[in-house]
Amino acid sequence: MAHIGIVGGGIIGCATALFLLEDGHTVTIIERDAGGQPASVGNAGILAVPEIDPLARPGMLFAAPKWLLDPLGPLSVRWQDLPALMPWLFRFLASARPTKVAAARDALTFLMKTTEADHLRLGEIAGISGHIRRTGSMTLFDGAKALDKAFAQEAENARLFGFTVEKLDAAEARRRVPALRGDFAGATFNDGYQTFEYPLTLLRRLQAALRERATLVDAAVAAVSRGENGVTVATEAGKRLVFDRLAITAGIWSRRFVADLGLRVQLETERGYNTTFVDPAVTLEMPVFFAEHGFVATPFEKALRVGGAVELARPDAPANYARAAAMRRKMRRYVPDLPEEGGTEWMGRRPSTPDSLPVISLHPADPRIAFAFGHGHLGLTLSATTGRHVARLLAGEGASALQPFSIARFQ
Repeated sequence: MAHIGIVGGGIIGCATALFLLEDGHTVTIIERDAGGQPASVGNAGILAVPEIDPLARPGMLFAAPKWLLDPLGPLSVRWQDLPALMPWLFRFLASARPTKVAAARDALTFLMKTTEADHLRLGEIAGISGHIRRTGSMTLFDGAKALDKAFAQEAENARLFGFTVEKLDAAEARRRVPALRGDFAGATFNDGYQTFEYPLTLLRRLQAALRERATLVDAAVAAVSRGENGVTVATEAGKRLVFDRLAITAGIWSRRFVADLGLRVQLETERGYNTTFVDPAVTLEMPVFFAEHGFVATPFEKALRVGGAVELARPDAPANYARAAAMRRKMRRYVPDLPEEGGTEWMGRRPSTPDSLPVISLHPADPRIAFAFGHGHLGLTLSATTGRHVARLLAGEGASALQPFSIARFQ
């Protein structure tokens, strides 16, 4: 068995560590803010198996110009960052070709086929249960044309997994979620979605399991390097840690270490915003997507989170919390009882590739090093599956099935 280091202690890093521990390895996780709140804790808390359509697709490109005209709409670009974003955007546009979209759907379907089983197995390894609920989800539409088009696409995706999708009129949608009182054309209900417990609680439970079986190092990583005697991680404090093998699971910050290791990757941030209300006055029976506005509201035990949208910007650019306020304002059109005050705003950095496929891959020239990042909106959904695959890769197995996710596509 090997001593394996993991750079990054978010949900992907924790899942990877637990599967490696299950294989009998010694594991050390290096995380710059082990007690903090990485991007993993700000997600919508949804197991989104039906979401196999890449962000880069013709329909999205047709909608993008309209969205970009609204600075607080579902999609925005921080224009002063545009020069740095151009290589990613060019490849994003190229990824919207029909053949590329079809290939991406097939690749994501391959991962999604095992996500539920992988999450249940991850829970067993960590000694936790009851962290996923079968809720389904509802998606609201303002117009009948948008509803019909989305229903057809959802039904097509659902058939791949054996899920059921229903088309609901506004009255039936309100019956199932009584807090919905605003005007809309109708909704879909998809039973393929499940809801996790509160994301911070889930991360802390996984970290607690790891503290009993692995080593967690609270340190910022300065660089990683390859050597004959192992893979070295150097911290900003000057400490050097040498491992037999290494996994890079550091989200957007992974691109620094990819460069250290002599490789390239196109990885940018789809920054997202949310507001979380504790003990809210309004209750939802399931996650509700507001598809035409690019956000979702998820009910947790004693909490409600409203978040989403896409903001393309540098990772260190200042947050624009007006985007969180805009989502709350839009939601009140449909849920007028949503509180106007008392929520906690948050911004997170989704690490995203231009083709919407994560990097789950070995270093092309060094099988001691694995990469797992770039999951975009699907980090929580694909975390357990990614962790299982990384453990297989570092054991010398399964690389051929993961070819669509190889970092070699960027070299």
